[in-house]
Amino acid sequence: MAGAVGLVVAVLAAGRLLTMPEPAAPPPPPTAETAVTDLWPSASIVRSPGRLGDGRAYTPLFHLDPATSVGTALTGDGAHLRLIVRSGSAEREVLRRPAGDNPQFNGFATAGDDLVFMVSSNSDAAAATSVLYRASWRAGGASVLTADTGAVIFFNSQYDVVIIEGRVHWAAAGEGTQSTEVRSVPLGGGRVAVQSVDGAYALSAWPWLTSAGGSQGGSVELRNLVTGERRTVSGAANELVNCGPVWCRVMILGAAGQPARTDVMRPDGSDRKRMAAGTISSAVLDVALIDRFEVLAQTTSSGTGTLKLMLFDVSTGRSAVLATAVATVQARGSTVWWSTGSDEAVEWFALDLGKLT
Repeated sequence: MAGAVGLVVAVLAAGRLLTMPEPAAPPPPPTAETAVTDLWPSASIVRSPGRLGDGRAYTPLFHLDPATSVGTALTGDGAHLRLIVRSGSAEREVLRRPAGDNPQFNGFATAGDDLVFMVSSNSDAAAATSVLYRASWRAGGASVLTADTGAVIFFNSQYDVVIIEGRVHWAAAGEGTQSTEVRSVPLGGGRVAVQSVDGAYALSAWPWLTSAGGSQGGSVELRNLVTGERRTVSGAANELVNCGPVWCRVMILGAAGQPARTDVMRPDGSDRKRMAAGTISSAVLDVALIDRFEVLAQTTSSGTGTLKLMLFDVSTGRSAVLATAVATVQARGSTVWWSTGSDEAVEWFALDLGKLT
């Protein structure tokens, strides 16, 4: 399953084998020298310091909105890693775990005031274990929802953990190398339900699973957990395809196996357009955030290892510069956030893509 991360594909098109031909005479990639705030005057970027009030470095892992984030910071003595909700200048601790256990916080999802998340740790030579927690992001204070999580699979996707109709869902590796368990538990607590599926899958836009493979090309399958419907999409041998319900991302590899360009298209193969050249790549896994925006990154020529971020509007083909000298970038739902600077000079920025009109 580990090799699946780069090939998570979800296709909500007709249930037949699709082919993705090269577009005839593709247009040159759009330029991206216009600033986001120029192209979309409604854009409002929220800026936050990289440290909490106690001086400890803070890393946002999830955003409820541009001004409200959930992230981690060490305690003053460095003995514990804390999960913090930060909203403006207000800071609220949700949970702390011993730093020696190497805790990893993943799989954030919300429903109303409820915040759920996974904490994985491996304090000894044993395999990592994951525990699902529930908390109120407004009031803080987390409690264990279940420790019966199985071998959880994280893809750094907004679909790693989802809340649907009062149940929390996630994917875990089944027995053997070619089976997947879709696990769920009531948001209010209770017994964990397990639905076993043959094959290696990841959660996508509910209720779909997407197959995942480690090869450069080949078919990818979408499977509906509710109806059992199965759909297949294929790419050329030199294409890596990643799809969402509305748009697909297609990376075309050159003769040397390096990315030559990246296209976007509809799941049925229509409306294909060129999005980026080989030196520009997608910065996040999920395709077309809010069914509209691709976040692109290009390594700067300054030798600092920083990135130039761009937004590509897949519905119009327009693009604009979001930020420069960027160190890290993440996105969930409609919010994209990134950092600049290092050490004491780290700052965080966040933008609600849904407000770009």
